[in-house]
Amino acid sequence: MRLNKYYSAAFLAFFMWGFFSFALKPLHLYPSLDILFYRVFFSVITMVLINVFFRKKIISENWSRFKQLAPKEQKKVVWLTLGGGFFLSSNWFVYIFVMNHVSVNAASLAYLICPIVTTVLAFFMLKEKLSYWQWVAVGISFLSCILLSFDHFQDIFFSLVTAATYALYLVSQRKNNEIDKFLGLTIQLIFTAVILLPFYPAYSGPVPSEPIFYTCMFMIVVFFTIIPLFLNLYALKGINSSAVGIMIYINPIINFLLAVFYYEEQVRNIQLFSYFLILLSIVVFNKEVLFKKNKKLFSTTKGAK
Repeated sequence: MRLNKYYSAAFLAFFMWGFFSFALKPLHLYPSLDILFYRVFFSVITMVLINVFFRKKIISENWSRFKQLAPKEQKKVVWLTLGGGFFLSSNWFVYIFVMNHVSVNAASLAYLICPIVTTVLAFFMLKEKLSYWQWVAVGISFLSCILLSFDHFQDIFFSLVTAATYALYLVSQRKNNEIDKFLGLTIQLIFTAVILLPFYPAYSGPVPSEPIFYTCMFMIVVFFTIIPLFLNLYALKGINSSAVGIMIYINPIINFLLAVFYYEEQVRNIQLFSYFLILLSIVVFNKEVLFKKNKKLFSTTKGAK
């Protein structure tokens, strides 16, 4: 059950992120950097209030546990937490830059490359072992990304940088298990806000006054930042970062389906085939888990007879 619980958390996180366009599309007239500023600042305010009013006991317990750690372990927790905040803010910065100054294709391609980068980094940095079929899934994913990058090779570098920052975030947080995940995420977002704050006066536009901005921002903060990020970190407690990384494909698959059936954008056959390969890679990567589950179900049914 624990494994299913953590897989479900990862699936739900990226499933929610797949519908991010519903909150972003109404804000297309606002500068992307302004959306980033308010997303981070409002998220910090919300999470700090939740911790102060509803999680005082957890904060106290975590502080006591932190003080009991050896100095070496304390430094490790601090570096992993702040490092995660740095990688997260870097990912958001780079993503905005790529979206505004490179191409939308490069930004989208980044989250298709990210699972491959995550898997490779986890293999070398965390020594996470992959089965034969999981390496096959990585190969299928790599092939799909090559197909999707045809005629857009100049975007690969920017996509890799975007993907690498989020992959480093996932890999770093895999080992950050000494403090409560929600509290750790709060600290990371506070750190991100501190990094962003000096840029706000120079690069922000006029303070928005339209109700639609704050309605959409509420959706972005709650449903597309706090909840999925927490679920993402929670999933890392029970499954390795490679498995969480491969779940990222759920996001672009939903984006693709929305683009075709909701926004009615034109797609090519090679795109259809590439997304089919992505879906296949998810199934192949999780083959052992799915097979064990089905085998257990079959054995139970057979025993009942």
